Amino acid sequence: MTTVAELLQPVESDLEDLLSDLRELIGAGHPILQAAAEHLFSAGGKRLRPGIVLLLARAIDGGLGPKQRRLAEITEMIHTASLVHDDVVDEADTRRGVATVHSRFSHRVAVLAGDFLFAQSSWHLANLENLEVVKLLSRVIMDLAEGEIRQGLYRYDTGQSLETYLEKSYRKTASLMANSAKAAGVLSDLSDDKLALLYEFGRLLGLAFQVVDDILDFTSDDVQLGKPSASDLASGTLTAPVIYAMEEFPALAGFIEREFNQPDDLKQALALVDQSQGIARSRLLAERFAQEAASCLDFLAPSQSKAALLALPDFVLSRLY
Repeated sequence: MTTVAELLQPVESDLEDLLSDLRELIGAGHPILQAAAEHLFSAGGKRLRPGIVLLLARAIDGGLGPKQRRLAEITEMIHTASLVHDDVVDEADTRRGVATVHSRFSHRVAVLAGDFLFAQSSWHLANLENLEVVKLLSRVIMDLAEGEIRQGLYRYDTGQSLETYLEKSYRKTASLMANSAKAAGVLSDLSDDKLALLYEFGRLLGLAFQVVDDILDFTSDDVQLGKPSASDLASGTLTAPVIYAMEEFPALAGFIEREFNQPDDLKQALALVDQSQGIARSRLLAERFAQEAASCLDFLAPSQSKAALLALPDFVLSRLY
C-alpha cells in the first residue's frame, strides 16, 4: 500500500523545511510550552494537511512562494493545536504511540500549549496581510471548537441524523482541508470558480477521511488505530456505521440511550453494528466523497504535484483494505 510519505514525495524537501521553520517559529515561547510543542512536532504524524497546501501551490504556480510556505506552516500549527485540545477532552494517554502532551506534562500545560499554538497561528496569519486568507483560516479555528462542542452535546443522542454527523465531521476534520486548500488558491490569485473547486476538493477529501476513520474504529485493532478500538461508540460518539445500523436494528438505540450501563451492552451493540449494513454503507459514502473530490481538480495542468493530489482520495480509501 502507498504511504503518505510516498504520496507527498514531490514536496518532501518542502515538508522538511516546514518542520525546521515550525521549531523556529515556536522557539520564542516559554520553555515548557516550547518543550510541549517540540514534543508534538517530533511525534511523527503524516503532515497531510500542510502537504496538500504545498502540493496545490506547486500544481497551480509550478513553484512555491514565501506566503504559501507560511500558509502550510499555519495549517500544521492549527491542526496540531486542535489535536492537543482533542486529547485533553478525550483523556487520551497516547497518540501515534507517543505520550500525549497532557499525560507527559499536565492538563494545564496541554490546554495552554494548544492555546499558544492557536495564538501563534493567528499572529502569523495576520502577517500574511491577506484579509481573505485571514477570514478563511479564522473560520477553521471557530469550526474546530464548534465541532468539539457539538460532539460533546450529541453524546449518546440516538436522535441525530446522518446530516448532523456530517456537519460535525466537516467542522472537526474537513474545514481545515477545505479552507486551507482555498487559501492556497487565494494566494495564487485564482478566479472564484476555481477557488470554489479547491474548497470542494478539501471538503470532500476531509469528509472521506473522517468516514474512513470512523469505519476503522470498528474494523481495526488497538495497535493499528493507536487508540482503543470502538472507543467512539463506548464514549457515546455516534458515527456513520452506528447511525446506519440503528436504521436496521432499532434495539441498538436502547443500549446507547442507557449509556451501556449493563455488563454486556457494549458487546451486544458492537455485534449489531457488525451484523448490519452500517460499515458497508459507510464505505460507499466514503467512496462517493473520494470520487467527487478527485473530479474537482480537472482544471489543473498536468504535473507531478497534481498527480500526487489526485492519488490522495484513493489513498484515503486504501486505508480500509
